Amino acid sequence: MQARLPARPSSARATARPYARAYDIRVPFVAIAGLSARLFTESAAQARLNVAALDLFGDRDTRQRAKVWLDVGGEGLSMDRDRLFDALARVARLPRMLGLIAGSGLEPFARELHERTDMPRFIGNDMRAIDAVREPGRFFALLDELGVEHPEVSFARPPEDTGGWIGKRADGCGGMHIRAAYEFVADGSDAAATPPIYFQRLAPGRSMSALFIAAGGHAVIIGFAEQLTVTHGALPFIHTGSLGPIDLPPPVASRIGDIVQAIVAKTGLVGMNSIDFLLDGDDTISVLEINARPSSTAALYEIASPAAWPHGLLACHIDACLKGRLPSPPPLAASSASSASATAATPQRYVAQRVAFAPHSFSVTQRFSDTLFAAPWCRDVPQPGVRIAAGEPVCTLIAIAAAPARLRDELERQRTRLLELIDTCHESHDDLHTRTG
Repeated sequence: MQARLPARPSSARATARPYARAYDIRVPFVAIAGLSARLFTESAAQARLNVAALDLFGDRDTRQRAKVWLDVGGEGLSMDRDRLFDALARVARLPRMLGLIAGSGLEPFARELHERTDMPRFIGNDMRAIDAVREPGRFFALLDELGVEHPEVSFARPPEDTGGWIGKRADGCGGMHIRAAYEFVADGSDAAATPPIYFQRLAPGRSMSALFIAAGGHAVIIGFAEQLTVTHGALPFIHTGSLGPIDLPPPVASRIGDIVQAIVAKTGLVGMNSIDFLLDGDDTISVLEINARPSSTAALYEIASPAAWPHGLLACHIDACLKGRLPSPPPLAASSASSASATAATPQRYVAQRVAFAPHSFSVTQRFSDTLFAAPWCRDVPQPGVRIAAGEPVCTLIAIAAAPARLRDELERQRTRLLELIDTCHESHDDLHTRTG
């Protein structure tokens, strides 16, 4: 089933009323905002922080962990600017508010989030560091200066033959900012646009990422993951999940560690960030971009090696940003050692996460929602009463295996179980009476 981007994603989810519930005023608050706040809301709960979650969905597991939830959804899979800043101004007044942690979807608002005085303190990179890695001309010039391999790029136009080229918006995320180059050319878009658009030649290799935490010009790599994508219409690389930790050949792990260290030293990145790259064969690396914010791949490492991160990786992000303190490197894996602290915890298990899409339209019953909420292999559980259209996201599937090679098969088994539930978990008369009576 091909993914479909809804005109107003999961609209029934987003129409749920904001809420606040009882909390201990002695415990600090942190605001977490993004397209979905669930993952880092769970991580913050491990650190025993109160959470004010701002996202598009308000799913059951988000609400279970968050003390406050506010809807900030806009048109399409995007934030509504006015809702976002109104919500942030409200949560800024919560007691003992440490600040805001921005997930995916806030990239277009980065400068305003830093400049406005009525916002919670921004816990992450300053604009100097963000611009250094998100402005295409500066970032690829830096890679060239450091001798780092990357696909060929153009900041004006690709060759007249646009085959084999893609165009990217500089402030995008999740693959929604990527289209075939000829579509941008047809639109008349170029690097002078706001946000900037650049063109990149397609290159071979597996789509990979490395999660790292930085402070004081140094970095610790947490682990490596493989990215999962689907094609949707004109969007060739929609991000749907990831699997890992991936054990890379030692020379590759060492090279990525050295690249990360060099970029951090030059740009001043802090906190949790990730670097996306292509791995062609066992030894050819090509860097794509830096995501200057916490990455969803953090969940893989928290689940795979819980003993290594007992308070969650979000706590490490906060410590790095506010205290300049790096986490202790996880236990050294023989395949991941490097001179640049590029270590990775030897996992107790391997993990995959992938968004599952609806095969047809259906309404979420109380029984369906309860079943998913109780299932250890499911996250981002929709609320009862939600109407999900064909091709829209239903939930996120979690697969755990003793070896990375088994993860895709396990994900497929979880997807089969979900499809069976969609077809069989119908509301009974008693369920309807409970909800309406």
